[in-house]
Amino acid sequence: MMAPVRLGLRANAAQFTILVGLNALVGAMVGLERSVLPLVGEREFRLESHAAILSFVVAFGAAKAVTNLAAGALADQVGRRRLLVLGWLLALPVPLLIALAESWWLIVAANLLLGANQGLAWSMTIVMKIDLAGPTRRGLALGLNESAGYLGVAVAAFASGVLASSIAPRTVVWTGALAVALAGLVVSIVFVRDTADHVTHEQRDHGERDTLPLRAAFAEASVRNPVLRTCSQAGLVNNLNDALAWGLVPLYLAAHGASTPQIGAVAAVYPGVWGFLQVGTGWLSDSVGRKSLITLGMVVQAGALVLLVAGGGDFAASLVAAGLLGLGTALVYPTLIAAVSDVVEPRDRASVVGVYRFWRDAGFVAGALLVGFAADAIGSGQAIAVVAGVTGLSGAFVAATPWRTQRLRLSR
Repeated sequence: MMAPVRLGLRANAAQFTILVGLNALVGAMVGLERSVLPLVGEREFRLESHAAILSFVVAFGAAKAVTNLAAGALADQVGRRRLLVLGWLLALPVPLLIALAESWWLIVAANLLLGANQGLAWSMTIVMKIDLAGPTRRGLALGLNESAGYLGVAVAAFASGVLASSIAPRTVVWTGALAVALAGLVVSIVFVRDTADHVTHEQRDHGERDTLPLRAAFAEASVRNPVLRTCSQAGLVNNLNDALAWGLVPLYLAAHGASTPQIGAVAAVYPGVWGFLQVGTGWLSDSVGRKSLITLGMVVQAGALVLLVAGGGDFAASLVAAGLLGLGTALVYPTLIAAVSDVVEPRDRASVVGVYRFWRDAGFVAGALLVGFAADAIGSGQAIAVVAGVTGLSGAFVAATPWRTQRLRLSR
């Protein structure tokens, strides 16, 4: 006889813990690239254009954004666990492509697959944790999920930066990626269980019905619903900043004389602070509300970018700026997904979260294009200053939005 389905972190502690650990591997997969891959493009492939180097971030963001959208739409039809396993299968060719690449465009192709891996694997760990947690501890659940993921990013970014000073950077990336991809696939197949029954259980309180069609979910999260619309734009700008931190900041620091270990340290501090604080900020958003934390987080991110430019590439100032950027992102990241989940019914959760994550990860594309071309045209420091202004405006938009917290039945 099957055990009854129960919602809550304590009732589902074993599965929740497995998913937390799995998301650390998802984060490590992308963290391996964060401190060294832009330098590989500049030094090994002799790319002089910032826009050309950041093309790998464009590929990653485009693939991840579209996969997020597809994953949200397919989660109820195909199953969360199956999409999770597919995500890890798509990760397996990534280390091979990076190892054998004789041109930069094979690195770009590898990042298309990496983006698809992240879109499927990270999306499903998020949705499955929301399914397990139930409505009362959603912010804490998402804080734990995002914390594990971005601590994985931070550890991998720091380790790859340190190892790249004595081992060929590409070797560090592809060997680490192979080990992480194999571990993630095995854990997903052997230990993870689907959470469809938890969705059905929670939906009973709202009346049984079909999932909102993707077209309607896209319209609600992009245009119609004020809270969802605001979350989508804030998520996009947040990841615009992340694209800058990933693709341009290592080049900016290197141009000002920073060593590879120093660049690795800056690249690790940002997601490290971000990851470490998200458990607290997610829990706090359950108590004080979502809007104030999102607004504050965007303002702090803007201030961090201003400090980065004002420091002129100084290592100490860059470390402080990275820490502040991590703090601002920690305030925003789990809170935005929790805010999206607050206003939709359980049956619509996967599709609407998928649309939000589409817009959020479209920020990688927008950010890489913006900072790449701006850096080529006006310089890296000025490009970072432009992004700081955009981030401040995004925070003002959040502050001006009326915030309805009751759950809505979205229009079909």
